[in-house]
Amino acid sequence: MSAAVTDARQAGRRVDEVLERLAATGDREACAGAEELVRVLMDFYGAGLARIVERLGEGPAGQGALTAMLDDDLVAGLLALHDLNPEDVHTRIGRALKSVRDPLELVGFDPASGTLQLRAAPSGGCGCGSGDAGAARQAVEDALACFAPEVSAVELEEGRPPAPLLQIGSRPQSPVRVP
Repeated sequence: MSAAVTDARQAGRRVDEVLERLAATGDREACAGAEELVRVLMDFYGAGLARIVERLGEGPAGQGALTAMLDDDLVAGLLALHDLNPEDVHTRIGRALKSVRDPLELVGFDPASGTLQLRAAPSGGCGCGSGDAGAARQAVEDALACFAPEVSAVELEEGRPPAPLLQIGSRPQSPVRVP
């Protein structure tokens, strides 16, 4: 894997591609060896990351450094991959939602199915829409893959329509008549 691979999701796809290419050769022994190598490396890196998280968590200065690292999607992705992220799933979902451009409201999360329900938040702007719903969904899914991989499905509801714009103008001038 090249040093240019810095996205956890991209790295996972790359590992899957390499394993699939090996499987396509029909060499079961090579395929099994490659899968074992991946497991051994995951265990090794996971143990190292666990030690880092443990030591960073010691004392107030360490907690601050750990919190700062949890804001980084690569680090958060690695910790989530190894089940080492100290934050609960709702906190991590919140981090993911803060990292996306379009504002979203959390409607609910079903941990049993992994389904996250979101609603486009009212923007308070012109009411002309915030863009491509597909791009918004992809941004949310990418952020969740890093911060909260427990989320396996995203249901994105349309936001409530903005209240109609009430135009307030000046009242027509009319002569004041006093009886």
